[in-house]
Amino acid sequence: MRCPFCSDMDTRVIDSRLVGEGDQIRRRRECTKCKERFTTYELAELNYPRIIKSDGRREPFSEEKLRGGILRAIEKRPVEMERVDIAIEQIKHKLRALGEREVKSRKIGNWVMEQLRALDQVAYVRFASVYRSFEDVRAFLDEIERLENELPPELKESQLDLLPSDGDKN
Repeated sequence: MRCPFCSDMDTRVIDSRLVGEGDQIRRRRECTKCKERFTTYELAELNYPRIIKSDGRREPFSEEKLRGGILRAIEKRPVEMERVDIAIEQIKHKLRALGEREVKSRKIGNWVMEQLRALDQVAYVRFASVYRSFEDVRAFLDEIERLENELPPELKESQLDLLPSDGDKN
C-alpha cells in the first residue's frame, strides 16, 4: 500500500479490526519511510450477475437503481431507512446466492415487491402499478384487494390501512 504522504510503497499494518457487521476491515498503517500513520478499509468485492432487461439488453447490477426504485415507492411513507437498507441487503443476498451469471430483471422486480409488501402496503401498490403496468383502475383495485386478503395478520397490524374502513370519515 502506497503512503498517501510521501508515496513510498513500504508500509506496515499496525492494527486490524472488523468494522460494522463484520463485512469490512479497518487497518491502521504506518509508513516505514516517513513514519506517518493512516487508516485504510478493506471490503470484499463481490461480483453480481448481469441483469437482463425486458428488451433483451444486458447491464451490470446497480445498487443505486435498486435503491432509487424502492425510495420512489416509499416516498412520503412512514418507512424507516434502516428497514429499507435491510430489504436491499436481502435482495442483494438473494442475487449472490443464485450463483448465476445473468438474471432477468423481472426476478429482481418480484423480490422488490416481496420486500415492499412487508415494508408498506402503499409503497407495494405504487411499485406494482408501475412494474406490472396496470391498464385501468380495476386492475389497481384487484391488486389492493388481493394484498388485503393475502397479507399476514402480523404485517397488517404494523401498517396503515390501504382503504379507509367504513367507520372512518377520511
